[in-house]
Amino acid sequence: MNRHLVTAAGLTLVVTLGGCELGPKKIEQTGYRGAALAQITDVSNIKEAGVIPPAPYPLPPDGGPTAAQTYQNVQVLGGVSAERFNHAMAAITQWVSPEQGCNYCHNPENMASDEKYTKVVARNMLRMTLAVNSTWSTHTKATGVTCYTCHRGNPVPAYVWARTPATPAMAVRGQKRGQNTPDPNVGYASLPTSVFEDYLGGNAKSVRVASNSAYPGWNPGVGTKTAEGSYGIMMHVSKALGVNCTYCHNSQSFRSWSLSRAQRATAWYGIRMVRDINHGYIDPLTAVFPANRKGQVGDPYKANCLTCHQGLAKPLGGRSMIADYPYLRPASATLAPAEDAATPAAIEQPGAMTDNPAPPNAEPPSGSPAAK
Repeated sequence: MNRHLVTAAGLTLVVTLGGCELGPKKIEQTGYRGAALAQITDVSNIKEAGVIPPAPYPLPPDGGPTAAQTYQNVQVLGGVSAERFNHAMAAITQWVSPEQGCNYCHNPENMASDEKYTKVVARNMLRMTLAVNSTWSTHTKATGVTCYTCHRGNPVPAYVWARTPATPAMAVRGQKRGQNTPDPNVGYASLPTSVFEDYLGGNAKSVRVASNSAYPGWNPGVGTKTAEGSYGIMMHVSKALGVNCTYCHNSQSFRSWSLSRAQRATAWYGIRMVRDINHGYIDPLTAVFPANRKGQVGDPYKANCLTCHQGLAKPLGGRSMIADYPYLRPASATLAPAEDAATPAAIEQPGAMTDNPAPPNAEPPSGSPAAK
């Protein structure tokens, strides 16, 4: 009997510790002492920054006939020189379809043709990249992005999502109301698993955890279920960036902007940028994508924080590729100031416990779905 009890106790201990990350940790203080503001890193599980491929060949000068003057049906980047346009096409092939080559998007007999859906998609993704590097520089700063930031040599990025079929409301068997299912996206917790659709889709909800008052009914939009969904999407952000909650928040008050770190303002823009990517550039291509590039309910695969970050606080370790591919940032783009100059100014204001769900004075870029 005692042997069975010891065995059972041992198994219980193993199962309990199975939810913990064992091994040495690196602890870095990021705020005032005693405020629990520290980053705890599992040094045995640090993601590598990834290898940035060299440019296909040196960047040619931007002179001579433009791409629009030289080629037919050039709808994006038509104003750059034909030589730089060729450089862009070579780079995109290297980033997205290194094995398939140019024929992945083009008909070699008629390069101007749009008969391949991949060309139509690539064109819209190029528009998206230009927008991310200009309109959304509030998140990407001067570092910017390229196709490689997400694709890493794959036609489809490694980390994408699509909607999943909902359990019929009247079903009894298997009815978990969208949660209580182990899911790595929410840290294998009992939190709702529809967080991408709820917070990064076209009809995204606001991330809310706490009301202004302890009295019920004071703020109907902030309840237990809302808080569970908010924690679910925050678990995803934490995993995607390889950080814990206090990378952005002060645990004294998770909702307080004046107590938060500057990174929270950058993340606020990032969440809205992902919504814009999905709703403004990917969802409109639903009719273009074939069935094998769609999810179970027929929507195309979309982006989340992990698509770019892949376990790092800054994609590719914060290294920029824009200098080698300057045509991916519009010449007219006005970049947001660097993080250490802009975001502290936005959050170093009083009013820690207010209704304001955004960094003080922060506005989504005009024209984006987040601004509506």
